[in-house]
Amino acid sequence: LLMCATASEPVPGGASRRREVFRLWLRLTACERSIEQRLRSHLTENFDVTLPQFEVLCELDRRGVPVAMSQLSSRLNVTSSNLTGVVDRLVRKGLVRRFRSKKDRRVQHIELTREGRSAQAEIAADNALWIARAFTNLTDEEVVQLRKLLRRAYPAASDEAGLTANV
Repeated sequence: LLMCATASEPVPGGASRRREVFRLWLRLTACERSIEQRLRSHLTENFDVTLPQFEVLCELDRRGVPVAMSQLSSRLNVTSSNLTGVVDRLVRKGLVRRFRSKKDRRVQHIELTREGRSAQAEIAADNALWIARAFTNLTDEEVVQLRKLLRRAYPAASDEAGLTANV
């Protein structure tokens, strides 16, 4: 997605800064796309799990308790219809269990099965090593510096897009 629109408000720093910031944005999106594409392939080839499925497993593991589909959908920032398909496949694989709330039968909860918890732990450990290898060309100090810079940039970027999230 290449955005070539002009800003409605002036951006501090002039044309030179705008060009550099635009080039930075291009580099960030290229890096993100490359890493995500490689990660998707890695997860599918090595664990028969898609990235959205892994994200669901991680969120369920992080919560540690059954989660309503609506909460999971909101937390993962996906539509309920997309989440339903992802969860259906995880149920078929035996990695999650879906059940109706006893208080409100309209509400469905999702939780990890024993197999799901084990798979999530194995995939997460492998994922941590895989991600570390993706950044081997950066020193430890550069990794920390880049993370801090991106954390500083995030509030302005998310406000511009009208987003709120924890990074």
